[in-house]
Amino acid sequence: MKNAIVIISGGIDSTVASYYLKNRLKYDNLKFLLFDYGQRSLREEEFCCKENAKKLNAEFRKIELSWLGDISASIINKERNFQETTEKDLEDEKKDISSWWVPCRNAVFLINALAYAESEFIKTKEDQDLVIGLINEGRIHMKDTTEKFMKKINSLAKESTNEGNFNILAPLIELDKTEVIKLGQELNVPFGLTYSCYLGNRFQNNSLMHCGKCLSCMLRKKGFYWAGVEDPTFYKQ
Repeated sequence: MKNAIVIISGGIDSTVASYYLKNRLKYDNLKFLLFDYGQRSLREEEFCCKENAKKLNAEFRKIELSWLGDISASIINKERNFQETTEKDLEDEKKDISSWWVPCRNAVFLINALAYAESEFIKTKEDQDLVIGLINEGRIHMKDTTEKFMKKINSLAKESTNEGNFNILAPLIELDKTEVIKLGQELNVPFGLTYSCYLGNRFQNNSLMHCGKCLSCMLRKKGFYWAGVEDPTFYKQ
C-alpha cells in the first residue's frame, strides 16, 4: 500500500502533484497538510484544498504555524504597497523577489510534515512518502524550490528521525509551469478549484477572484497562455 502526505497549498502545482500521485503513480492513500502561516489567501487556499480532497478521497488537516506569519515581512503575510509584476519582470534573471519571500517557508513546512509522518509511523508502522509540489521555476526561482534543496532536505530527514524511512519527493520538479498545466489537463485537474493569488480575500459572487498583478498571478496567466489551455480564472486585473 502506497501512502503519501502532501504539502498542499491549493495552488496549481501542489494540486496537479496530488492528482498525479493518485492517478498516475497509484498511491492508495493521500493526506493533505495545509499550513496556516497567516497568509492572506488562507481562506481561498483552504476552500480549494478541501474541495480537491473530496475528489481524491484524501484526508485533510490544517496545521497552525501563525508564528511564521508573525515574523514574516512578505506581502504574502502583510498588507503593504508593492510593485506590480510585469511580463518583462518574468524574463529578468536578477528580479528581486524579496517582497514575496517568507523566511525558510518550505524548509519549515517539510520539517513539520516530517514530524507528522514520523508520528504516524510510530502509531501505525506504515511508511509515508512526503510530497511537495515544487516545479522548475525558470528564470525567477526561490532557493527552496530547487533539486539541490531537495537533496539537502532528504539528507536532513534521515538524520533527524528515529523511526521510519521517509522519502521527500517533488515529482514535478523537472517540469515548468506550462508543462504542469498540460499535465493537469491530461489528469482532468479542475483548475477552477485552484488558487494562486498571493493577496487573497477575493471571493466575488461566490467565485474565486485573483488579483492578476502579483508574481504568482502573472506566472499563472503565462502558464495557461503558453500551454494553450483555457484559463478558467477570474482576474481583477
